[in-house]
This record gives sequence, structure tokens and C-alpha cells, in this order.
Amino acid sequence: MKGWRLFPLLASAALLLSACSSSPGPSSTPQRGASDASLEGAIVEQRWNLLLVGTDERLSMPETPFFEISKEGKVSGHDGCNRFTGEVTLGENQRIEFSPLATTRMACPQMGDAKRVTDMLETAYRYLIDHDRLVFFGPDSRVLGGWREGN
Repeated sequence: MKGWRLFPLLASAALLLSACSSSPGPSSTPQRGASDASLEGAIVEQRWNLLLVGTDERLSMPETPFFEISKEGKVSGHDGCNRFTGEVTLGENQRIEFSPLATTRMACPQMGDAKRVTDMLETAYRYLIDHDRLVFFGPDSRVLGGWREGN
């Protein structure tokens, strides 16, 4: 008789487990669109100037790092030392993915800081826009850095 009292509990647990199956659902990973597709959103066709690396570190560089994303999914900018270019895809839920960036190879005293800028972009997993600020997060939800709308 005691076993019958556990039956509804076990049946409910089985239902919950089957609802958590590993069957594929909608993907939140960035998708490359057809060749005639274009990117949209507040992050696109806007210049973004570096504000912070991490949550509070300001870099002192001769030229302010910046980037821009085109409707065609191209990203270009300056890391404070070298120009860079690459591709970017945007997905659902503010998902973002940059391709490995191609950079010029000019030497400068702040090469380490410049690399931190490009590494931030290449590591970005999600973004958040709040007014004129853009924040990148890594796959572990750690803040990678912040940007501000530029002219």
C-alpha cells in the first residue's frame, strides 16, 4: 500500500525528466544569414569608443580604441595601436560572435593593452546596451569591458 502513495510522485518526476530531454530546440547561437540578409539593431552602424576594460580599468592610449559593425556583418576599428577587421554575427538574446580579427602589425608601446582590446572582442559572447553604453560579457557571464557611443 505504501508503494502506491509514491506512484504519483514518481510519475511526476518522470514527466519532468522527459521534458528536460536533449532534443534540439531553438538555437541561441549566432547565425550567418543569407548573402542578402543584413544585420539590424542599436549596435549596428554605430561607432563604439572604448570606455573600460573589465569593470573598472581605463586604458591610456595615444588613440582611443573603437569599432563599428556594418549591416553586412563586417567589423572594423582600431585597438589603440593597430587597425583591425573581421566579421560579426548577432543572434537571439543579444548573442554576439566575432571572427578572429585581422590586424595591422604596427609596433607601439601599448601592444599589451591593444591586444586586450582585440581579445575582448574575440571573446565576447553576449552584449547589453544601456542608453549610450555597450557592455560585452564572456561565456561565463563575466564583464569583459564597456564601450560608449561615439560620433
